Amino acid sequence: MSLDRSIVRQGIVDALPLFVPAVPFAFVIGLVIVESGISPFVGWSSSWIIFGGAAQLTLISLLGSGAAVAAAITAGLVVNARHLMYSAALAPVFQQQPHWMRWFGPYLLIDQQFALSMLRADDDPKTFRTYYLSSGLLFWALWLITSALGLVVGPVVPEAWNLEFAVSILFLGLIVLGIDRYPKLIAALVGAGVTYLTAGLPNRAGLLVGAFVGILAGTIAERLRE
Repeated sequence: MSLDRSIVRQGIVDALPLFVPAVPFAFVIGLVIVESGISPFVGWSSSWIIFGGAAQLTLISLLGSGAAVAAAITAGLVVNARHLMYSAALAPVFQQQPHWMRWFGPYLLIDQQFALSMLRADDDPKTFRTYYLSSGLLFWALWLITSALGLVVGPVVPEAWNLEFAVSILFLGLIVLGIDRYPKLIAALVGAGVTYLTAGLPNRAGLLVGAFVGILAGTIAERLRE
């Protein structure tokens, strides 16, 4: 299968700026792995087994604090529940893809990848596939490299740098990138507000509640607009 190199380059060029805020996040992951007492190799392996920074951070943090394995896994699944919504949004696009792509593609579906993919959802199947794999595999490779560096760099970075703040910047940038219509703005604002109000729920269930209510609000806004 021949590849359109211009599409490959575009996928790489678009992905690189979105990965930059994830670098401090990777250092935070490395610091948490070191402080958790988990084997560094096992902790780093979660980078490619889970390939989802927020769920990975949740899982390792809870295991390091002595939580039960089942509880840690459940919390990680709750944090990653938003990927069900990502999958639903991209399902029509993936239905046009080969069988192997429908199986492998979701593995690369992280937040940044979803934001870029929705902007290319109207591409023809081959172009979308080339772009998706180019950006997704770059995210995957860079995450493995930076999370490995985080094992060394994370513990020596001064606390005053407040690396955790980069996580918020990362998600804020993705939200701004994806808001191009009024209903999406409503969904983002309502979802953020509800998530804040339910932040005290166990196992970070507030994330799921906020996402659900935000989607519901966006859907209602879309219906009223029609």
